[in-house]
Amino acid sequence: MTTHFIEAEIELDASTTELQANIEAKLREQGEPLRWAVTDVQSETATVEAVVLKPEETVLSR
Repeated sequence: MTTHFIEAEIELDASTTELQANIEAKLREQGEPLRWAVTDVQSETATVEAVVLKPEETVLSR
């Protein structure tokens, strides 16, 4: 398992409780979120920075 820093854009068209679920679902597309923070908010989007845990990719040698 390796950690990765990612940044995601989230649409702000949901209530506060739905927003948290939407953020976590979006981050899970990239791995298991370990921590995240909203770092910027515009009129329709929020920028989220996160650290996610991903399985290590195995390289097959020939």
